Formats: sequence, C-alpha cells, structure tokens
Amino acid sequence: MTQEQQARSYGRAANEARPVTLTREVLKHAAGSCMAEFGDTRVLCAATIEESVPRWRKGSHAGWVTAEYAMLPASTGRRSPREYRGRKGRSMEIERLIGRSLRTVVDLRALGEITVTVDCDVIQADGGTRTASVTGAWVALHDALMSLVRTDQLSRLPLTGQVAAISMGMVDGVALLDLDYREDSNAQVDMNLVGTADGRIVELQGTGEQTPFDRDELNTLLDYGQAGIEQLVALQRKVTNYKL
Repeated sequence: MTQEQQARSYGRAANEARPVTLTREVLKHAAGSCMAEFGDTRVLCAATIEESVPRWRKGSHAGWVTAEYAMLPASTGRRSPREYRGRKGRSMEIERLIGRSLRTVVDLRALGEITVTVDCDVIQADGGTRTASVTGAWVALHDALMSLVRTDQLSRLPLTGQVAAISMGMVDGVALLDLDYREDSNAQVDMNLVGTADGRIVELQGTGEQTPFDRDELNTLLDYGQAGIEQLVALQRKVTNYKL
C-alpha cells in the first residue's frame, strides 16, 4: 500500500471513490426512497407525489420535479441548528442543484401535471453530501415514477436517463476523487461534477479555494470525476434494474 493510500480513508488510491451503498425502499410512506451512503456520509432521499403543479405551471400539460435539502442537527460533530424558510442559503443552493440535475433526465411533458418532490436529509455528514444527495435522489425519483406506471397513472416511465454526482479536488497538490470531510477541509481546489450515464456533463462546480488550477489539473479532475460517475450510474442500474 502506498503512502497516499495509507493517508486516505478506506486505503483508497487518488482516483478511487469511497464505498457507496444505495438502499431502496427505506421509508414506508414515500413513493420512492433511498439511503445513499458514500463512506461515512449518509443521506436519506424520499420522493413524494402531488397530482398538481405550481401555479405558474398550470395549464402547461407538463409536470415538475423539485427537491429540498437539509442537514439534521446531529449530522455533524457540532450540532447544526435546524433550518427554517428564509434562513437556508447553502441548503437552498444545494436543493436547486438537485432539482436541476433531476429535471435533465425527466420528460416533463410525459409526466403530465404532476409534481415530484425529493427531500434529501443528511443524517451523517463526512463530505460530499450534495453529491450523495443527487445520486440517491435519482433512485428515489425512479421508484416514485415507477409507482405511477404500476398504477396505470402513466403509460410509460418518463425518465430519459440517469444522473449522478461526485466530488473531486486538489489536496496538497494531488488530484483526488470523492473527498471526505478531512480532505475537503484542506483542499486547495474543490469541485463537484454532475453527469449523465452517457458521459455528458450536467453541472460542474469548481473553485480554487486556496490556489488557482490549470487546464491539466482540470482535465485530470474531470477524468477522475467522469470515471466515478460511470461507477455510480452502474450501481443505480443494479439496484433499480433500470433500462432506458
């Protein structure tokens, strides 16, 4: 084992993600649910269905997919106060990311005037909560939409593909995939990639937290990230038996 692997959680190589588990049907009353575990990060994703759409979308003959995100008080080492409407800047940014990501792989017209909301609650945080949320949210959304197909409310599954997300970064000058909290806290470059199963990019968030980064470093991080996305969508397919 190299010195680099000894320093990373789970003895990982630089381009290796943490162990990932996606557990379906963890909530009785949700139309679809998934516990997404990226190492020690755990996010509970629950999809609910409403047979209506927001007022601004009425009459459009198209549905809506949205998300909400929150970190539970005991999800970190120090208690996080509960968030309330109007006091959730970071969470609002993340839930918009989740919603945008899911909508890229849904045929909203095939959905009809139905709203699916996916709630992503962080039970335990150790880095990568937004990326775990996107990845688990797709599984919860898939199952919620399948419930509409099984009950003949939809003639077909209105998914057009899969979407997942993973983090990358530069720590001590080394490109790393899927940063845990310790690595993320010390990263000179912090990046999140949202991508589809066919290799396209939905969103790329990248910041030179301490130092700027060059094109070669960006290319390395993207290569790591897209390889990580491939592994995540393969796991999504495995747990849901999804076929496009």
